[in-house]
Amino acid sequence: MKSVFNLKDCQQVIERINQLGSDTKANWGKMNVSQMLAHCNVTYELVYTNLHPKPNLVMKFIVKLMAKSTVVGDKPYKKSLQTAPMFIIKDEKDFEVEKKRLIEHLEQTQQLGESHFEGKESHSFGVLSKEEWNNMFYKHLDHHLSQFGV
Repeated sequence: MKSVFNLKDCQQVIERINQLGSDTKANWGKMNVSQMLAHCNVTYELVYTNLHPKPNLVMKFIVKLMAKSTVVGDKPYKKSLQTAPMFIIKDEKDFEVEKKRLIEHLEQTQQLGESHFEGKESHSFGVLSKEEWNNMFYKHLDHHLSQFGV
């Protein structure tokens, strides 16, 4: 799997994002391109902001049990997987704003590097390795960029 911590791989992801236009249509799913970008930004909001409340211990246990291996494992996502409520974007979003935020999040993640993420606790899954962080970051983006044909 490619790595968001690798400059070349990160630049390739950014190039794919830059191929999107505000009118790019999805090959599957319900989100428009602006909503998809906002949806992808949630992953980084969970790392870099306090916008989303942390789950209580019971919910964290359930999420770890039911979703962790899918989210941080190395198998690609299937189309139209169910997502956590905080990732569901129903309102309209500004394409340029969401695109800029996503690129900035990627650049910040790449610059911090894998050593910053090794052993870092995630919002919902507990402590993750640098490989698990990368799997979560990269395959989520790859899945949704593929969804929109880039």
